[in-house]
Amino acid sequence: MDSPAPRRAAPEDARAVADLLIRSRRAAIGTIPDAVHADDEVREWIRAVVIPEREVWLMEDAGDRPLAVLVLDEGWVDQLYVDPACTGRGLGSQLIEFAKSRRPAGLQLWTFATNTGAQRFYLRHGFSVAETTDGSGNEEKAPDIRFVWSAPP
Repeated sequence: MDSPAPRRAAPEDARAVADLLIRSRRAAIGTIPDAVHADDEVREWIRAVVIPEREVWLMEDAGDRPLAVLVLDEGWVDQLYVDPACTGRGLGSQLIEFAKSRRPAGLQLWTFATNTGAQRFYLRHGFSVAETTDGSGNEEKAPDIRFVWSAPP
């Protein structure tokens, strides 16, 4: 059975979106750097900035509980997280393909150099490495990689 289509997040989804990001980041400790913002700061950022200013898309279960979230900011995949209990079900793949359909001119994103699973995921989905940094330009001060995707000619 196919998964339902992504649904655009609304202001009332802010708490659930923030909690999904927080849960996912916590589950990835050791793969990505520790969060530099407190949970309440993340929740406020999602509520005040992300939901009103960016495209936020959710994949949900039958009970409307968010299982995965995609945040697009212009031509950037700003956030892509899957609930740790739901990885390996194709939700991230469905969202990244959806992102490509929303941005056919191309996409880019950052991932941490330590996040080899994300790197394999993006390479598998047609992204390529455009740049590597020492991390001095991100809040975590952790080396990162910029990936780009361009539609085939």
